[in-house]
Amino acid sequence: MTNSKSSSIGLKRLEGIHYYVHDLERSRRFYTEKLDFAETWRSSPELEAEGRQRSACFSAGTIQVVCSTPLDPPGRERSRAGRFLAKHPDGVGTLTWEVHDIERTFALLEERGGTTIDDIVTFTDDGGTLRQFSITTPFGDTTFRFRQRDGFRALYPGAVPFVGGGANRFGFEDMDHVTSNFQTMKPMLLWLEHVMGFEQMWKVAFHTSDVEPARKTGSGLKSIVMWDPGSNTKFANNEPARPFFKSSQINIFNEELRGDGVQHVAMTVADIVTAVRGLRSSGVNFMPTPGSYYDMLPERLELGGIDVIDEDISLLRDLQILVDGGEHHAYMLQIFLKEAAGLYADPSAGPFFYEIIQRKGDRGFGAGNFRALFESIEREQQKAPH
Repeated sequence: MTNSKSSSIGLKRLEGIHYYVHDLERSRRFYTEKLDFAETWRSSPELEAEGRQRSACFSAGTIQVVCSTPLDPPGRERSRAGRFLAKHPDGVGTLTWEVHDIERTFALLEERGGTTIDDIVTFTDDGGTLRQFSITTPFGDTTFRFRQRDGFRALYPGAVPFVGGGANRFGFEDMDHVTSNFQTMKPMLLWLEHVMGFEQMWKVAFHTSDVEPARKTGSGLKSIVMWDPGSNTKFANNEPARPFFKSSQINIFNEELRGDGVQHVAMTVADIVTAVRGLRSSGVNFMPTPGSYYDMLPERLELGGIDVIDEDISLLRDLQILVDGGEHHAYMLQIFLKEAAGLYADPSAGPFFYEIIQRKGDRGFGAGNFRALFESIEREQQKAPH
């Protein structure tokens, strides 16, 4: 085995997220009725008795979202979900990665100073084997789990097949990237580079205080995207920027989550116009985009080197879909759902949200849209009591 820090740890793909929630039935309704995900797995009674939490997996395309809720009463938490929710509102507690060779992944992570939570554990079923282990990360209560599958049929040990919910009529495909917020992101950047073996892919920095200087407030950020070229896994990292550090929406997110954590997950679709139209009809609420964004859009596209787009701007305005790009006339379309606390009108649902994205050749992350998103989040945060 090579000692090179640049050696890939052998990620195959980001398999899914493990989301800890106070109300599993509410999550079930959201994924199956609003997003039209299928419910594919549920925790067995034996697993629930052992782990003291109840789980369900919701799937669309290659996307897997496992939601777990504690079964112990508050103050007597023995489950992973219960311990997380004793400190935080609903949030992503684990990212699960599929790897090519788990022995190599484990050895490289340990060699580079990764803190493993357990040794490699092997599970078997009538289809094959599953081997897995977990590590801690620089954002405290979020862990990474690595799995190698060799014919193992269940999503995870103790998962029971279930057929229910939707049929993915909105066309969700893959997880494009994960974005996390930090009070200071440098430890995460160094950890992703020196432990996980990621490379820097993209960065942006800006502040909204120049929009209304008389207001003497605003929101700023520095954002750096790290990626693993072998698996095309992209991990975006944000931190607040001065001035008005405390009023930055990144800082407010951290205060609401009560720590660093996953802000959003971006999911790809093949046809965002059709998907968003259908999702709005299904009752899904999105972060609002001001009309001025679309007034300026033709000029922004021209300055970005995009001569023409396939979509009619009036339709994008009506659906409030954002456009960005400029990489060899390529572009991307994106939109952001309201954060969970806003979707459910419940602060305990937390500040996590989803992004929907359609890429038309552009590999970026919507630098020109960050400002519009930030202003939208600020408006929503100003409405909510703190």
